Amino acid sequence: MSTVLKLSREIYVQMVAHCIKGLPDEACGLLAGDPGEAEVMRCYPTRNLAASARVYTVDPKDHLIADRDAERDGHEVIGVFHSHTHTDAYPSQTDVDQAPDPNWHYVLVSLRDTHPVVRSYSIVDGTIKEESVVVLSASGSDPQEREAERVPV
Repeated sequence: MSTVLKLSREIYVQMVAHCIKGLPDEACGLLAGDPGEAEVMRCYPTRNLAASARVYTVDPKDHLIADRDAERDGHEVIGVFHSHTHTDAYPSQTDVDQAPDPNWHYVLVSLRDTHPVVRSYSIVDGTIKEESVVVLSASGSDPQEREAERVPV
């Protein structure tokens, strides 16, 4: 699995905006792309069925829609994101226990402080490893030509 998760500025903003809009509850969504490249090509904001400020549950109907849409575009779901409304952008024990796929990227958006903090992790057999989040600018259609900016931690 890649130790760098890449996403466009547009997807980054969409993900963070969905998390802010979900306040006071946690918000969640799915990320799709090419797992070999670890680049997010689509963001799918979903409903949090738990409707809670402490936990999230991705709506299964929204998950199915995201899976089908991603597949139509030649991609697959490669990760999930959710907000932490009161804590750091670090997986809780509940997040670790509910991590469904060892190949996914687990992105957390902390809304605890004034500015959102975005971090990504791999979670395999209960082991958490942080990976870099790189936001790609839209300057150039060729991914090789786009500028990358690491998200500050």
